[in-house]
Amino acid sequence: MMLYGKLPYNEAMPSRVTVASADDRAERLEARITPAQKAVLQRAAELEGRSLTEFVVTSAQAAARRVIHEHETLALTVGEREIFIAALLNPPKPNAALRKAARRYLQKRGK
Repeated sequence: MMLYGKLPYNEAMPSRVTVASADDRAERLEARITPAQKAVLQRAAELEGRSLTEFVVTSAQAAARRVIHEHETLALTVGEREIFIAALLNPPKPNAALRKAARRYLQKRGK
């Protein structure tokens, strides 16, 4: 089922995706894909009633958010969490190496 029809230049031109940047100026992202890959993406977009561009951009953003979340999230066991919280609530006294590093830092900052 084709919701939007087939434009004559769709097959001849490489797939391009436009995304909005932080200042809302459009930037272009080009990706060369095989006809089979494009067919799968087009089919998925059609099933959701979206354009190919919209489907690719929203899918890529969702995947990017998931990867970033996975890399920025710290997963601890119950025991690890208890040790971490105990260290935050009762930090050990600074040793000589830490005091020396703090002095070097303050000297570099001019304090």
